[in-house]
Amino acid sequence: MFDDLSSKLQSTFKSLSGQSKITELNIAEAVREIRRALLDADVNYEVAREFTKKVKDEALEANVITSVSPGQQFTKIVYDELTSILGQTQEDIRFAATPPTVILICGLQGSGKTTFAGKLGKFLKSKGRNPLLAAADVYRPAAVEQLKTLAGQIEVPVYSIEEKDAVRTAKEALQHAKQNAHDVLIIDTAGRLHVDEKMMKEVAEIKAAVQPNEILFVVDSMTGQDAVNTAKEFDATIDFDGVVLTKLDGDTRGGAALSIRNVVDKPIKFISMGEKVDSLTPFFPDRMAQRILGMGDVVSLVEKAQQEFDEDEAQKLQKKIKSDKFDLEDFYSQIQQIKKMGSLQDLAGMIPGVSQKLKDTEIDDNALVPIEAIISSMTPDERRDPNLLNAGRKRRIANGSGTSVRAVNDLLKQFSQMKKMMKTMTKMGKMGRAMQGLKNLTGK
Repeated sequence: MFDDLSSKLQSTFKSLSGQSKITELNIAEAVREIRRALLDADVNYEVAREFTKKVKDEALEANVITSVSPGQQFTKIVYDELTSILGQTQEDIRFAATPPTVILICGLQGSGKTTFAGKLGKFLKSKGRNPLLAAADVYRPAAVEQLKTLAGQIEVPVYSIEEKDAVRTAKEALQHAKQNAHDVLIIDTAGRLHVDEKMMKEVAEIKAAVQPNEILFVVDSMTGQDAVNTAKEFDATIDFDGVVLTKLDGDTRGGAALSIRNVVDKPIKFISMGEKVDSLTPFFPDRMAQRILGMGDVVSLVEKAQQEFDEDEAQKLQKKIKSDKFDLEDFYSQIQQIKKMGSLQDLAGMIPGVSQKLKDTEIDDNALVPIEAIISSMTPDERRDPNLLNAGRKRRIANGSGTSVRAVNDLLKQFSQMKKMMKTMTKMGKMGRAMQGLKNLTGK
């Protein structure tokens, strides 16, 4: 996501870093490069034009700060404008004063509405809510079953009926939510391959029948400017409240994310990456701007870690590391926690400077599987004390894990190096070295 745009923007900033001061000439050249980068990323032309005009005006009016280089000053100006066009502040779902809160989900077929409904149910449940999903996509084959499968994974109930009547499904689901103490009702509606009158009429009828507190328009970010045009048509008909960007982990240039907020004047509320039910994140404009500019997103990384890591366990682990008692059992446990946080590629992109260093490197989550297999093939005593591993034991572990003695030796060597590194890693600024250690372990 945004890799190409990030690379081009950073190249522009780098060209300014060698200048002694910001001038009208070097600003004009930098702005031209930024406009070209935005258009290449499939950003709406009017949005790109307005954005670069504001950047240019702000740069020309900027007071020269002697302690800040022109490159740094220009980067700050671009960051401020990026944050502005992305929405400035994070906006939450508006919950009803009297439950249940009704959330209506709409969008084209294939945009990821049903998957998002499941992810939203999981997200809200993790926040202490008691959600109910309503299967109002009554046309697409297996849509109801897909929603039920997702709901089963997150242990959230689904309301559905046999008849192909979306409006009736929504109305009955609302009554069911009220009668069964569900404080949130999430209604998954049908999509089409393109906007048509029948589709719009049905969504409008559901809206009138249940009076939703929140209407979320789900858009496939890989469709670029088509997503923006579809958003305009939906907004004109049902006046939705917020946007959800899906498939941001795909081969997308990011134009939809940078255009849609300005074109329809509605906030982006969630972003979704991958198919896992826990891969849903509230949208923070400032954090997204930082990632686009290659600054990373340490806040989101820390929040993900806080969700998965127990504070008491973390303190125990820290004591183990300091006293040199961190063993392979602890390491195996940490791998399981890290996997829960999301894809390794995405986590690496949150660390300042790492995303660019790993730009051409694919971090495969399956690369951890052989490591897990090797550790799982050890006895508890061997995991606690790797010094017990003689040649015979290593052969047994290699056979049991489907790997080789060399792979076992490599893991032990890299684990030893990681222990030393972890002992000295006391500041967040050294986290890049931890990612390098992870990169070495995965063999990438």
